[in-house]
Amino acid sequence: MAVKGAHGNEEGFSLAWEPREPPSQEAEDKNQRDMNVTKGGLIIFTANSNPAGRELGKRIAERLGVELGKVQVYQEANRETRVQIQESVRGKDVFIIQTVSRDVNTTIMELLIMVYACRTSCAHSITGVVPYFPYSKQCKMRKRGSIVTKLLASMMCKAGLTHLITMDLHQKEIQGFFNIPVDNLRASPFLLQYIQEEIPDYRNAVIVAKSPASAKRAQSFAERLRLGIAVIHGEAQDAESDLVDGRHSPPMVKNVAAIHPSLEIPLLIPKEKPPITVVGDVGGRIAIIVDDIIDDVDSFVAAAETLKERGAYKIFVMATHGILSSDAPRLIEESAIDEVVVTNTIPHEIQKLRCPKIKTVDISMILSEAIRRIHNGESMSYLFRNIGLDD
Repeated sequence: MAVKGAHGNEEGFSLAWEPREPPSQEAEDKNQRDMNVTKGGLIIFTANSNPAGRELGKRIAERLGVELGKVQVYQEANRETRVQIQESVRGKDVFIIQTVSRDVNTTIMELLIMVYACRTSCAHSITGVVPYFPYSKQCKMRKRGSIVTKLLASMMCKAGLTHLITMDLHQKEIQGFFNIPVDNLRASPFLLQYIQEEIPDYRNAVIVAKSPASAKRAQSFAERLRLGIAVIHGEAQDAESDLVDGRHSPPMVKNVAAIHPSLEIPLLIPKEKPPITVVGDVGGRIAIIVDDIIDDVDSFVAAAETLKERGAYKIFVMATHGILSSDAPRLIEESAIDEVVVTNTIPHEIQKLRCPKIKTVDISMILSEAIRRIHNGESMSYLFRNIGLDD
C-alpha cells in the first residue's frame, strides 16, 4: 500500500512485506570466510635488513598467500638503525618476522623500532615472530651479572609488542619474563621426520645427550622414535654451566670483622669432573646427538670423537638453532661428525658453503600456520599436540 505525505501526495515506498530469495551457497561460504577473518586484515613485515634473513619471511608469506609489507630498514652512516613503513597499518594485525643475524644487537634494534613504529601508527595488534630468541642463554643470574633475557623481554613489551611467536626457547621459563602471550613452538616434529626419511638405517640408531643437561631432550626423541638413549658424562662443560649463582658465591677471603666470631660459614667443595664415560651402548650403531642450539662446536666435536672411540660408525648432530659462529664450519668439516642438521630459524647459507655436512630443515610451515591461527582467532592447541611439560 502507498502512504500519503503531509501535502497529500503519495510517498514512493511501500510497507507491504515482500518475500526474499534465500542466500546462495556461494554467499554463505563468503559469510563464513568473513567470520574467520579478524577486522583490519593481515600484514606481514620482515624487519631484517640482511637479505639472507628475509628469506624465511618470504617463505611464510608465500604459504599464507600474501605479499610482504612494504618497509625500508637500513643503517645510517653513523650505524643508527632507521625504519620507514611505506604502507598503512592502521587497524591491521601486524606480524613482524625477525631472524637473528651475526650483528645481534642491530637485529634487536630493528625489531624494537619497527614494533614502536607500528604501535604509533595505530596497528590493531603487533605480533613478533622471532624463531630464535637472542640472549636466551643469559636467562639466569651469574655472579655480578644480570638476567639479560628479562631486560630484552621488558623492552619488547614496552615498545608495543602484543604477542610473541618463538621456537624452542633455551629455557621454557623465559616465557614468564613477558607480560604478553608467548607461543613457544617446537621444531622436534620436523627433525624427527628428517631422521625417519633421510637416515635409512635409523632403527639401528641411539639418541645421545652430549651432557646430562640435555638428557630430557634426548629422552623425548628416543621415546618418539622407539630407540635407545645414551648420555655422555664427564666431558669439559660449557662456561655457562660452570658458573654459579652470584647469591651463593662465597667471599674469596674471610672478613673476620663482618662475621660473628661464633659463626663458621661452610664453604662448598669444588667440583671435580670425572673421566669421560658413556652411559649406554653405542657400539656398531648410528649415534644421533640432539640439542637445542649449536654454536661453539667444540663440545660436539669432542662428543663425536668419544662416540667413535666407543664404536659408533655414523654420527649425526640435530639442533633447532644453528648459530655456527666463528670457525664452526671448518671444525665440523674436519671432525668425525657425518652430518649436522639444523632448521632455518637462523640464516646460515654462508656456513653451508664452507661445510657441505650442514643440512637445513624448513620450519616455515609451522610458523605460517601459527600466524594464520592467531590472525583468525583460532586455537593454538593443535600445534602443541602430544607435547608434554618435559618436551
